[in-house]
Amino acid sequence: MTYDREDNDMAPTTRTVRIGSSHGLHARPAKLFAAAAKDSGIPVTIAKDSGTPVNAASILGVISLGIEHGDYVTLSAEGENAVDVLDTLADLLSTDHDAEA
Repeated sequence: MTYDREDNDMAPTTRTVRIGSSHGLHARPAKLFAAAAKDSGIPVTIAKDSGTPVNAASILGVISLGIEHGDYVTLSAEGENAVDVLDTLADLLSTDHDAEA
């Protein structure tokens, strides 16, 4: 997990995360992630590699990225608690949820 926090209050906070689920962000881990992003209360985006960011709270948007095990994604958020929100979401993405099934 790479932490790329911007110290400028006007800039979004970002995290680059390596996907831990052995089958990538398929329906179950994508649903967990999108729900956590939605529950955060702030806008969060996710992008694969250098692709176009999508709304992290949209399960369809997240699944459409085709994220596989070991891929890197960039999370971005602005607002109060952005650092804590991204830390939580990064931990969620780096966990192998397929090992728990």
